[in-house]
Amino acid sequence: MDMTLIADLASRLPHGVRLQRLTAGARQYFNCGAVALLKLEDGSLRPIAADGLAREAIGRRFEVAQHPRLAAILASRAPTRFEPGNKLPDPYDGLLDNQLGQPLPVHDCMGISLHIDGQLWGALTLDALHNTVFDDDAQMKLQQFVLLAAASIRMSQLEQENTSLRSGLGNIGTDAPLPRGEIEIIGHSTVLQRLLHELDVVADSELPVLLMGETGTGKELFARRLHFRSRRSKAPLVHVNCAALPETLAESELFGHVKGAFSGATADRPGRFDAADGGTLFLDEVGELPLVIQAKLLRVLQNGEIQRLGSDKTLRVNVRIVAATNRQLRDSVKDGDFRADLYHRLSVYPVQIPPLRERDSDVLEIAGNFLELNRTRLGLRSLRLSPSSEQALLAYDWPGNVRELEHVVSRAALRAVSRGARHADIVTIEPELLGLDTAASPLAASGDPASPTAIAGGTCLPSMKTALDACQRQMIHAALERSAGRWSDAARLLGLDPSNLHKLAKRLGLKNTAE
Repeated sequence: MDMTLIADLASRLPHGVRLQRLTAGARQYFNCGAVALLKLEDGSLRPIAADGLAREAIGRRFEVAQHPRLAAILASRAPTRFEPGNKLPDPYDGLLDNQLGQPLPVHDCMGISLHIDGQLWGALTLDALHNTVFDDDAQMKLQQFVLLAAASIRMSQLEQENTSLRSGLGNIGTDAPLPRGEIEIIGHSTVLQRLLHELDVVADSELPVLLMGETGTGKELFARRLHFRSRRSKAPLVHVNCAALPETLAESELFGHVKGAFSGATADRPGRFDAADGGTLFLDEVGELPLVIQAKLLRVLQNGEIQRLGSDKTLRVNVRIVAATNRQLRDSVKDGDFRADLYHRLSVYPVQIPPLRERDSDVLEIAGNFLELNRTRLGLRSLRLSPSSEQALLAYDWPGNVRELEHVVSRAALRAVSRGARHADIVTIEPELLGLDTAASPLAASGDPASPTAIAGGTCLPSMKTALDACQRQMIHAALERSAGRWSDAARLLGLDPSNLHKLAKRLGLKNTAE
């Protein structure tokens, strides 16, 4: 057994590093194609760490009931091997990372269940592209190796618990089970992990939080995290879409009304604030609220009191407000469309949700999650991205963010099936199925950044993307000149994160100078 992995048990390592080294060491020790460590959560296995699998595999959630091989592994404490030629579908078919980028099926695999403190925790799986990798000796070695894996997981859990206690977050860690009702936020990028830690810190306070970000970034998911990581987690979380509230009904919906308050009000009716009493009220698209409602909302934030429509009586409510907007509320205040005093009350703790284009390879993990959902929905054996499709997803700017990514993956899966893909195939999504506008026009492909595109009337103009790329190149060159070739300083001048500048430079053909 690799002595480095044994030595890791006595070392202080970050959670992700420890488990990633475990899977990488296992792959080398067993001389196989891929190793994955999966945690059992609500009937699904979630990859915690993997080595040798495509990046998008990390974002997948494998429902045990739909994967008989995984179910068999979990059902036994002994190693379970599936002989080459076994007819049971393999969850990793087409997902093993290989230099040729071909959708090769797994030929040999085995796995073993993992138990921590006597409880079923998850599984360790090993896969190979060759027929004779896992013999009787390998199965015996796996029985020994699983003891090391369990010790590494337990050590990682203890370190997470200690870190959480030191930071005042109770027992919350990156591998902590999700509270009931919370939807998982997928991704391992630095910017996302920093944001999640910040939200976990502010969640336990009673401060109003304003979530800001582009449309489709998943602000509702972050609001749910705030609620379920707070001391109000057992109380209601009430979602109000302010943009969908008709102005004539907004007051009644939020604060309730009494019998006879208006035509058709035949009985007293509590509002959303009543429903959220003791819990959290999530005001989505809060910038769309009419000014008259904004004044009443301000009163609740100041005094904790509501007044139902048609009543002179005030009622006390204990509600935490989390609001979200894709507007620039500061500009709305200047324009007179949003009250300045309400803005300051709502933005006691403002949080900027990063767009998908700033989350590096998170796009592949999230795509993996949507691929698995569509594979199940369409009854396919395997659904994967080609290497060129992965590059296309990474290069695209995602103006619609995660919502757009979900639609792109779902459409691509349907297109693949409609073009003749069979359910027993390893279905590979190529860039043309994605339908992303990431390629330059045919004329621009000649290498001239100013190559024109013909338009109606015979006039030739650069395509929009070509012109934009040329402008970005010029700006990067100018920033590098001003910063004497220092990329970090150039990124600061351009208002970009250095990693995003390098990625943009690579897409624009400046790769050699960027690295």
